[in-house]
Amino acid sequence: MSTCSNGTPNRAIQCTVTNCANHCQSESYCGLSSIRVGTHESNPTKEQCTDCMSFRMK
Repeated sequence: MSTCSNGTPNRAIQCTVTNCANHCQSESYCGLSSIRVGTHESNPTKEQCTDCMSFRMK
């Protein structure tokens, strides 16, 4: 049984950020149907420069 706050795990969105309210606690997936990816840099050049803009703190 999944413990997704939003229902069913979206197997197209893998996630290991367990302190996000959208994370499915029993599995490494997001419970949202889609996410928004953004950046905190004006010219991102590395994966560390990108952010999940759908993140919500538990």
